[in-house]
Amino acid sequence: MRIRAALLAVLLTAVGCGSGDTGAASDPGAPLKVGVSPVPHAQVLQYVADNLAAAKGLEIEVVEFTDYVQPNTALVDGSLDANYFQTVPYLDTFKAESGATLEWIGPVHLEPLGLYSKKHKSLADLPSGARVAVANDATNEARGLQLLQANGLIKLAPGKEKTATVRDVAENPRGLEFVELEAAQLPRSLDDTDASVINGNYAIDAGLKPASDALALEKAEGNPNANGLVTRSELKDDPRIKDLLALLQSQEVKDYIKTTFSGSVLPV
Repeated sequence: MRIRAALLAVLLTAVGCGSGDTGAASDPGAPLKVGVSPVPHAQVLQYVADNLAAAKGLEIEVVEFTDYVQPNTALVDGSLDANYFQTVPYLDTFKAESGATLEWIGPVHLEPLGLYSKKHKSLADLPSGARVAVANDATNEARGLQLLQANGLIKLAPGKEKTATVRDVAENPRGLEFVELEAAQLPRSLDDTDASVINGNYAIDAGLKPASDALALEKAEGNPNANGLVTRSELKDDPRIKDLLALLQSQEVKDYIKTTFSGSVLPV
């Protein structure tokens, strides 16, 4: 299911009930409620909340979500003041499909997307007709297919790379069979597939080590898929949001990411 179907009911509920904004936008003294995925975003943000925020006079409430839709819908309806889990391409897709006016504030880290397998030790071992799972949301599906193309497994139709779905695979010399799943389900799919393309946060949460376990891994150089801080339009110039970004981009956080994740998460 793509973003539109998953978010439509939530957005309609938010509109019908009115704004849930009782947080930082209306109360300068309220804690910043920031939505995150559990790994690594919650860990990084909790480090900031526990060790760095007080020096800026910030109070941060960390709110965890296990999917990629609710952190944005909760930001739209005012339940959150910001979120930290997504990339610019994912945000752009969400905005185009929902009509929401959310603002990208700045990047924090990259979680390299990887191809993993419990059955095969290398790309060369993938057999003809191998079942390969990819995310079923527009941004991550295209990103996963680009990873497969970069490693010579498929070729995408020219000009379709940024929006590619499995229907845009122009050349498939090994006859790979694609399985489209919700991103959060991809680690579990490894028992049933030959290989699965898994987002970095879900891979780490499942006990995988992207730097060593992936058969193929995204490169950091020139990668547009850094995860960053997002807020609503009325908060984009709020000093607290700017202070939060400065902390997330600080040398202390860069060092924390490098030490904690050993190359599986890369600070930007």
